[in-house]
Amino acid sequence: LKRVFHKLMLNFTWWVNRKDAEGKNIFQGGFLGLDNIGVFDRSAPLPTGGHIEQSDGTSWMAMYCLNMLAMALELAYEDPAYEDVASKFWEHFTQISYAMNNRGEDGVSLWNDEDGFFYDVLHIPNMGEVPMKTRSMVGLIPLYAVDTLEPELLRRLPAFKRRMDWFIANRPGYTERQACMFTPGMGERRLISILDGDKLRRVLRYMLDENEFLSPYGIRAVSKYHKDHPYTLRLGDTEHRLEYEPGESTSGLFGGNSNWRGPIWFPVNFLIVESLQKFHHYLGEEYKVECPTGSGNFLTLWEVAQEISRRLASIFLRNAGGVRPVHGASEKFQEDGHWKDLILFYEYFHGDDGRGVGASHQTGWTGVVAKLLQQSGEREALSVTSTFDDGLTVAQKG
Repeated sequence: LKRVFHKLMLNFTWWVNRKDAEGKNIFQGGFLGLDNIGVFDRSAPLPTGGHIEQSDGTSWMAMYCLNMLAMALELAYEDPAYEDVASKFWEHFTQISYAMNNRGEDGVSLWNDEDGFFYDVLHIPNMGEVPMKTRSMVGLIPLYAVDTLEPELLRRLPAFKRRMDWFIANRPGYTERQACMFTPGMGERRLISILDGDKLRRVLRYMLDENEFLSPYGIRAVSKYHKDHPYTLRLGDTEHRLEYEPGESTSGLFGGNSNWRGPIWFPVNFLIVESLQKFHHYLGEEYKVECPTGSGNFLTLWEVAQEISRRLASIFLRNAGGVRPVHGASEKFQEDGHWKDLILFYEYFHGDDGRGVGASHQTGWTGVVAKLLQQSGEREALSVTSTFDDGLTVAQKG
């Protein structure tokens, strides 16, 4: 772990030094694997000049901080010197989170308080800053930057706890617009997150809306809202446009070999599920959100994670009509006895009907559905056992 940690330290430092154009803890990053999710080709220089302050790029760095923090704390159990390093990553996280939530007079914040969502911000020379109000995965990735600190960990690492408590008490400006790190939650845990409970609820209002991100088969990379309301940005004589495209890309731009403008991608969905579970670990059973939005049905965040997992798994399972959505209209895979039980792990999936799209053997990331199925099974088994135990206790008392 030490060897990996020190190599990651070098990589982290490279990102900080090379991808924070203004030195204000807001990152650009460029391509970042989301191909055509924006109106510009993010792997190339902007046609306007300038740069994009990326909600996703900055959130990945915040998540990177928390990953490094977790490793440093683990190493600190054996070597107290790592408590100092852990403090460094914790403080760096608070500075990134502060920058995302509050640019103040320095510029336009990535968090749009009017809409209750995170957006990229375009910096154009001599034109200022333009928030690009696309409802896409770049506004959901801030959910990933979340973790909890166990009370036992803080007890065993007093130097880290002392510095953290001092920073919270003496640098309130850095922590006041993010999740409260001082108030204990469920299990006396501390929460580290870009989003506090109110911001989380506002972002989830979009994410859990079936007319926006929530598909019958998971979370779309771009909101269905943009089907009838395309995002357009006119610069000079050129109009840049983003529309909801739930299947294959309709354009050869950005390579044309994958599409992030509406389909369901397993890596980002898996991280959403994991993040909701972490939030639940702190917020507990009392914190509930409407799922789906507008349904009147309120669930805990753990239950929301289960519901998203169920929708993702349903891509591969036979529905009431005996059809596996993953196979789409392929009669051979739907009906042929030699093929119908052979599952293909596609690159991504249609945002409306769940059929597989792109490369058909992308097992590296789509295979994480196995983990979701395992978690769901374990949770159900635990629920059954608990119910049985409760019944046994009642019977014994009787």
